[in-house]
Amino acid sequence: MKWNKMKSFLALTLASVILLAGCSQPGSNQAPTSGSGAEAAKSTGSVTPGTGGTAVGFIFVGARDDYGYNQAAYLGSEAVQKAFPDLKVLRAENVPETAEAERVMEQMIQEGAKIIFPTSYGHLDPALNVAKRHPEVAFFHQGGLKTADNLGTYFGTIWEPIYLAGVAAGKMSKTGKLGYIVSVPIPQVLLNVNAFELGAKSVNPDATTSVVFTGSWCDPGQQANAANSLIDNGVDVLTQHQDCTKTIIETAERRGVMSVGYHADASSLAPKGWITGSVWNWPDLFVDMVKTAVDGKFKGSKYEGKYRGTLKDNVVQMTALGAGVPDDVKKFVETKKTELLDGTLQPFKGPIEDQSGKIQIKEGEIPPVEKLEAADYLVKGVLGNIPK
Repeated sequence: MKWNKMKSFLALTLASVILLAGCSQPGSNQAPTSGSGAEAAKSTGSVTPGTGGTAVGFIFVGARDDYGYNQAAYLGSEAVQKAFPDLKVLRAENVPETAEAERVMEQMIQEGAKIIFPTSYGHLDPALNVAKRHPEVAFFHQGGLKTADNLGTYFGTIWEPIYLAGVAAGKMSKTGKLGYIVSVPIPQVLLNVNAFELGAKSVNPDATTSVVFTGSWCDPGQQANAANSLIDNGVDVLTQHQDCTKTIIETAERRGVMSVGYHADASSLAPKGWITGSVWNWPDLFVDMVKTAVDGKFKGSKYEGKYRGTLKDNVVQMTALGAGVPDDVKKFVETKKTELLDGTLQPFKGPIEDQSGKIQIKEGEIPPVEKLEAADYLVKGVLGNIPK
């Protein structure tokens, strides 16, 4: 009799445990974060990326005051902090593009971040690794081409204002020799060099752009050496694709040549030689993406998959033309900007030849952004080889 009562008690207890387990809420703080449990949550749709967190994380490959890439992204993070006072904004500067980036993101997740912005090109693979382990976290990667269910990418058609900067540089140059100091030969870098040369060539068919690859996103010593070498060889306008821009602009100003900025407005560093700059305008976009995730509507980016803001969207901008730029040049550049915005000007409309004379974009072709972002060549008129 006692054994029968004991069996009844055990059966009732077991049934209660099963019932309680079945009533647990999806998306609660106990959602699995790694291994097979995380994959199960992902497959059943029980996790909504980006919701339920107490913080937003930003990682930067450099310093926030670099007059460049990281400064522009940092300003975006400040807008998020202002727009979401109930969320703690976590920031980490000088995070290398290695497994260290994974460690930093994991720490941010432990501190309550359900939304993370890995902002450097080389942070993509580490972010994909962390995203796989944490389906409950939404990742917004800056500039990448690969995505995941909980990782989207965003960027902008920065080549548009760079083309216009090339037009201005071509108008301002007396030697027709322009210099471009870049980091590594990824497609985005090559695309920007091409846009600048095409802009300059549109107003001066003899214009050339000498490119120097430093192999680094921010090495002031290499930047100074490259800038001085280019100036010594007759270049009278310098621009760059570097994360930190201060050294090159100050070197140009000191040597009496003109400069074109990138990423952030650094005109204060070159009151005499500044022509213009191509810059990012992240605040509104960052706020919009965070709101999308917090509201449970994460779909990879602002829209679906890979988002690319444009000059028309105001995600990318051209700074004011410098005080030393004549009014007629300012008016001409503004006219070209209007044509670019209304679509009557298509900078990459074919035919476009590479350095060897091979046609990369056929006659009359207007390539989509995806093709432009896959650039693996430099256009005719660019001097310098792509490192192997």
